[in-house]
Amino acid sequence: KEINAKPSRREMDMLLSTGEQQSVALMAMAISAIGGRAVSLNAAQVGIETTNTYSNARIRHINTERIENELDEGSIVLVTGFQGVNAIGDTTTLGRGGSDTSAVALAAALNADMCEIYTDVEGVYTADPRVVPDAVKLDEISYDEMLELASLGAKVLHSRSVEVAKKYNVKLVVRSSMSEGTEVKEDVKMERMLVSGVAADKKVSRISIMGINDEPGKAFEVFSLMAKEKVSVDIILQSTGADGKQNISFTIGEDDLDIALKALEKNKERLTAREIVHDENTAK
Repeated sequence: KEINAKPSRREMDMLLSTGEQQSVALMAMAISAIGGRAVSLNAAQVGIETTNTYSNARIRHINTERIENELDEGSIVLVTGFQGVNAIGDTTTLGRGGSDTSAVALAAALNADMCEIYTDVEGVYTADPRVVPDAVKLDEISYDEMLELASLGAKVLHSRSVEVAKKYNVKLVVRSSMSEGTEVKEDVKMERMLVSGVAADKKVSRISIMGINDEPGKAFEVFSLMAKEKVSVDIILQSTGADGKQNISFTIGEDDLDIALKALEKNKERLTAREIVHDENTAK
């Protein structure tokens, strides 16, 4: 940002994707140095096709032919996470938690028995153990419970990776290199608890649109606009004011704040909004 305070998302994807490529190449060299056989592949070489949305792309398809050929040759295959290639051949990144999503998507495409996610904690806890020292590690948790925790800010797994795991029934294990971890799966045998865990997310911004006409279809206009800009909306609050007006507030990821505000200001008159305000770093 010393070069450009507001770089384009396309160029940011080109820049940020190089980190994963360095990592897999260095890991392949390390494995080779101890006598193993490894090959590093980036998203273009593997054929990870995504949508065209820069910085927050979705995986459309993975061509597993190259990976399977390398595995058949006896190689350990190291694939860059967090990235893909869109329809015009540009590099895209998958947004927050993109590496988790890449891993689960690859496991699904390859019909793997299990996808192991190694992280800096020993598994999924009832709360963040760095905040709550007596939080308890769960041996297993259902997809739906993990999805809820992830969407509310639990950093151990990203919600999109859990969505993919649930859709394709991929067995997930979250662990450190020194623990058995937590299984994330459809059927959980442990005794049911009323509360599975507590999570918080501080990287959230709140936008409030004040003084919109209180008439059918206005909320639809607002959220259709957000969908068009590929902005994911979470918590929504609506309140009716005086003189036939209403206020609509919602939370989004802080990375989407500039895009959302620009789109709303551009359409302020059409939305009949009196004022658009926002709060950054709103905890959820």
